[in-house]
Amino acid sequence: MSDLKELRFYTTPAHDCSYLSEQQATTLFLDPEERIDHSLYSQLSNFGFRRSGKHLYRPHCGQCQACIPIRIPAARAIPSKSQKRVLQRNRHLKYKMRPASFEPQHYQLYERYINSRHGDGDMSPPTQEQYESFLTSSWEFCHLYEFFDDEKLVAVSITDRLTDGLSAIYTYFDPDYARNSLGSYCILKQIEFCRDLDLPYLYLGYWIKQCQKMSYKGKYRPLELLIDNQWMELR
Repeated sequence: MSDLKELRFYTTPAHDCSYLSEQQATTLFLDPEERIDHSLYSQLSNFGFRRSGKHLYRPHCGQCQACIPIRIPAARAIPSKSQKRVLQRNRHLKYKMRPASFEPQHYQLYERYINSRHGDGDMSPPTQEQYESFLTSSWEFCHLYEFFDDEKLVAVSITDRLTDGLSAIYTYFDPDYARNSLGSYCILKQIEFCRDLDLPYLYLGYWIKQCQKMSYKGKYRPLELLIDNQWMELR
C-alpha cells in the first residue's frame, strides 16, 4: 500500500466551472511523474479521485464543495420500477469486455454521441486526440465494455477495476437508441458486473445536486456520498 503523504500533487489555476456557471473551479492533480499502480489508484479513488486518460484528479475548490464523490453499494442496490423497465427493454443486448485501447469503431460512435448529445459542451467538437487522451489507457486495470444489438455496436462503457469496486469512467451510445435509456442501462449492468466480480462498490464520479445534467446519478439507491473524507449513505 502506498504512503499517500509522500505523493506530490499540483493544483490548476482557477478557471470557469463546467457545471456551475457562477463558480470558479480549481482541480487537484496527482503528479504525472508518480508511478500509478492498481493499489494507489484504488486508494485515491476511495478519497474521491477520478481518472482522465493517464491523470488522476479531484476538485479542489476553495469556496465551493458542490462536487460530491458518490458510489453505489452493489450488493444492496435495488433498481426502481423505471430502472427495471430499462433492464427489460434492453434484455436482448450482448456485451464484451476488452482493454481500454483505441478502436476506430469506438471513436466513430463517440463522435456521433458528442455531436448529437453534447454539441454545446466543452467536449465539442470531438477529435480523435481528445478521445484518446480522455478515455484510452494502457494500464491493465482499465477496461471497456462493448454493448451490441445483434452485431451492431450501440454503447461503450469505460470501466476501471479497483480493489474494492469498479469505477464508471464514461459511457457513450448510439443516439438512435435514445428511447432505450442506454446510459442508465450501462450503469445498471456495471452494478451487476460488480456483483459478479464480488466487488462491493460502483464508483460513479461526482454528483452536483444543483446540476441538472447530473440528476440521473441521484436516482440509484442506496447511494453513498463522500463528505469530509467519510463515506455516508444518502437517506
